[in-house]
Amino acid sequence: MSLVLLAPVRRRRFAVTLWLSAVMLLLVVLWALFPALFAHGDPLVGDPRQALQPPSAQFWFGTDHLGRDLWSRTVYGTALTLQATLFSVLIALVVGSLSGVLAGYCGGRLDSLFMRVIDVLMAIPNLLLAMAIITVLGFGTLHIAVAVGLSSVATFARLSRGEVLRSRTQLFVEAARASGVGHFSVVRQHILPHALGPVLSLAALEMGFALLSVSSLGFLGFGAPPPTPEWGLLIAEGRNYIAAAWWFTSLPGVVIILTVLATNRIAGFIQDASEER
Repeated sequence: MSLVLLAPVRRRRFAVTLWLSAVMLLLVVLWALFPALFAHGDPLVGDPRQALQPPSAQFWFGTDHLGRDLWSRTVYGTALTLQATLFSVLIALVVGSLSGVLAGYCGGRLDSLFMRVIDVLMAIPNLLLAMAIITVLGFGTLHIAVAVGLSSVATFARLSRGEVLRSRTQLFVEAARASGVGHFSVVRQHILPHALGPVLSLAALEMGFALLSVSSLGFLGFGAPPPTPEWGLLIAEGRNYIAAAWWFTSLPGVVIILTVLATNRIAGFIQDASEER
């Protein structure tokens, strides 16, 4: 009886957190597209006389060690961080899905070789693998996006391969083959539509991980060089001032945390909706 009475409360909490997450993501997207509407300070130029000012009505996030407005730097840094995140997920989605579909549909030795490679990649922590790739490619935000995307390829490939193996034995696929439909048409018309839902759900879930990875690599100095505003770099610049200026690292970090939580919340909703179908 108590579980029945609590069900409406849980549904309301579910709806509230979902709407809050949607608002947060919408705000982040607007920051990336129209930063000048939300921040009127120059993210690159500061006043040394205003260095390390705490949050106030004038400086919402305080100022950094060079007197630059941290709110403006956070807002203007959204575009670079978000672009790298989206590009990395796109790379993982395209490369991983195509590899998994090819291996799962062809089978045989190609599938066996593919699985051995996937096992090796999944045995290496993604962040460590991304750092190794960056060492080869060089520093920069674009290289971070490529490295994070390639480090997540195995996850998408494994999922898409499993979906293809499940769909390949269905009667409608066998009927299409028996009627003389080509392999490419079978994959495009009958297998990919069934594998697309779970793969897109995984892509939504990977957004939060990719954002954390991009910010972490930026924090380690692999991304954009100073004074370019970028979320990971903002936290890195403030690590030497934690005792004297807590807002320097804390407030950009809170923005990252809220964005990741909102992304995961929306991704969970998409995954639940996909499973219900």
